[in-house]
Amino acid sequence: MKKKYNFETEAVRTQTERTQFLEHSTPLYLTSSFVFEDAEDMRSGFAEEKERNLYSRYSNPNSTEFIEKVCKMEGAEAGFAFASGMAAVFSTFAALVDSGDHIVSARNIFGSTHTLFTQFLPKWNVTTSYFKIDELDTIEALITPKTKIIYAESPTNPGVDVLDLEVIGKIAKKHNLIFIIDNCFASPYLQQPIKFGADLVIHSGTKLMDGQGRVLAGITVGSSELMDKVYRFSRITGPALSPFNSWVISKSLETLALRVDRHCENALKVAEFLEGHDKVSWVKYPFLKSHPQYEIAKKQMKAGGSIVAFEVKGGIDAGRKFFDSIKLLSLSANLGDSRSIVTHPASTTHSKLSTEDRLSCGITDGMVRVSVGLEHADDIIADIAQALE
Repeated sequence: MKKKYNFETEAVRTQTERTQFLEHSTPLYLTSSFVFEDAEDMRSGFAEEKERNLYSRYSNPNSTEFIEKVCKMEGAEAGFAFASGMAAVFSTFAALVDSGDHIVSARNIFGSTHTLFTQFLPKWNVTTSYFKIDELDTIEALITPKTKIIYAESPTNPGVDVLDLEVIGKIAKKHNLIFIIDNCFASPYLQQPIKFGADLVIHSGTKLMDGQGRVLAGITVGSSELMDKVYRFSRITGPALSPFNSWVISKSLETLALRVDRHCENALKVAEFLEGHDKVSWVKYPFLKSHPQYEIAKKQMKAGGSIVAFEVKGGIDAGRKFFDSIKLLSLSANLGDSRSIVTHPASTTHSKLSTEDRLSCGITDGMVRVSVGLEHADDIIADIAQALE
């Protein structure tokens, strides 16, 4: 039996097989297709009688390495790498639902996912019912004979709410439903949802996995049975991650644990500073004791992650003044970057939602999302402090 190593070792040492050049670092495989030895080799490859690379829309040594690493990190059996996080979300659902199916989802989800559920999947007669993140006891009442999937993010975007994955996992198992979790905010280093009953786990690799704001990527991992359906849909529709981006993300995963440890250390210091500030109405960070789901976060996460959410007193005008006063931190809609970023969800990432929808997710006009980076914590805090003043 192959030895099982610790998380950090698997991240560094999981590599595709070396070529005849015996390279130490995995090379780039910038090729659209692969050649065959003869007619029989080509036939048997396309007949799936043996494992081999056929075409980079299906698989590539670089994407295979990336997938294998994430599967080991998440405790998954199989996976597929996508061109972006939303490509992963859409393709996963499109592969699994049929016309007439029903989805039960947490209401607090990324704005683009909400739009997918409310504007695009209904075109194929797929409907969604929402439950509030603090009312998990209402989930079962939403389940119908047509329900196929329970979906959630934890921690949520942008409010960093934490859902009890074990509770949802038991409900999904009881009703024989597919349980899908977006684990992007935690990363597989901080949380492995499959341990708590998830069948599939989705990541935007653009965020903490890359960690440096360079490339777009997405990935879904989970059971072999479900991932076979996702793979076959994606093989035909073509949302595959490029070999170059696969190589970048796979290399980034080698330092994921180191980076996320620093992100979490800095983020907790920022959250503690904000919690005592007289110009802040509230602050939320999973490992602050004041967080409503602090005990759940401690149960299922190794640390609190890189995202801090808070509200500036004074509403939209005070929020705008805060953003215009930022000097060091970046104004951007990305997160999980080595550089700290401040975002105004109401006017950017969740701006397409109605005011009622935004407020139902806890996204107020004055909410600020801080993706805490790898700079010195004192410098991050000093910039936020001067902007608040």
